[in-house]
Amino acid sequence: MRAHWGETAMGFVVLALAGLFLVYSLGVAHAGRSGQGYELTARVGDSGGLAPGAKVTIGGVKIGSVTAVTLDPKSYLAVIHLSVDSTVPLPTDSTAKITTDGLLGGAHVALTPGGAQGNLKAGDEIANTQGAVDLIGLIGQFIRPHDDAPAAGAASAPAAAANAAAAKPAPYPAGVD
Repeated sequence: MRAHWGETAMGFVVLALAGLFLVYSLGVAHAGRSGQGYELTARVGDSGGLAPGAKVTIGGVKIGSVTAVTLDPKSYLAVIHLSVDSTVPLPTDSTAKITTDGLLGGAHVALTPGGAQGNLKAGDEIANTQGAVDLIGLIGQFIRPHDDAPAAGAASAPAAAANAAAAKPAPYPAGVD
């Protein structure tokens, strides 16, 4: 009978520890957020796999998060919805850039404040944007250069070599060895 009480007590201890871990992890996840923020949008050609919940940073410091990524059906641009901490004013000429945390890291939005006098307000759109860079595509271009068109002058190279050889004088007159 005592063995059953011991197992029951151990079960309660495990459940209590799991609950404490859950509370701690939720607290850490919300640690960088103040309760208030303002919404901004940005349009980019390539969102690079950016997902809701991705961080928004300035100088590597988290100041917000991505709330949604949608597609504009008219322009076919990715529309990124951002929630930015209300204690961080952003000038109207700020820049939003999609970057990654390394080759295998996730995508996030890096903001660079501009120098304009006015600040962005809730609902404004960041006009200066740069989409994600496709690193695999860039590496592929260097490994496999495009062979679609011959290089300039490549077709006339044999003819040019023949003309150069004909124009070069022989070192000795003909018939002299």
